[in-house]
Amino acid sequence: MLVAQPTTQRSQALALLQRRGMARLAEFNAAGITAATVSRMERAGDIVRITRGLYQLPDAPLDAQQSVAEVARLVPKGVICLASALAFHGLTDHMPPKNWIAIGRKDWRPRLTYPPIHVVRFSEELLRRGVETQHIAGTLVPVFGVAKTVADLFRYRRTVGDALAIEGLRNALRRRKATPAEIAREAEAGGIWPVMEPYLMALTSDA
Repeated sequence: MLVAQPTTQRSQALALLQRRGMARLAEFNAAGITAATVSRMERAGDIVRITRGLYQLPDAPLDAQQSVAEVARLVPKGVICLASALAFHGLTDHMPPKNWIAIGRKDWRPRLTYPPIHVVRFSEELLRRGVETQHIAGTLVPVFGVAKTVADLFRYRRTVGDALAIEGLRNALRRRKATPAEIAREAEAGGIWPVMEPYLMALTSDA
């Protein structure tokens, strides 16, 4: 009679990465996989370390949004926002040099040397609003939707610049990624409607 062999830590680690695309050392530990096992697998070439505490399979497919996925894994409470969300949705040709991520008012501020990040703080209500879960580089990434992103760009226009906010609004409307009503609703929720209204009116009247 054959007896089933217990699952090894190595096979558990590989299965975890196949499911999630990337994994933090803390996630390995939570699954019962020790740091020593992770180190042995890295030395053997079974896994690769992307940055401190973050790993993936060596044959994982490359993705243009790889760094966004990496940030999402390293900052699990964060949401991809502003310029990075706009670029993800294909509404700007500008690729931000840093990954923009929103966290709560009281959340621990991440200190990452790589990938480079720009952290902004949102109220808990606005952090939960308009979030979409996207599949990027084999992992699930929370990203603000188009209408919410456009409204946020106007809320943070002094940080990201008026030009990017207007570009996001114009492209969202022209490419029909969000309706005027959806954008207005998010602007109202974010308390930025009085500022955005004349821009939205002008762009919709030209349509």
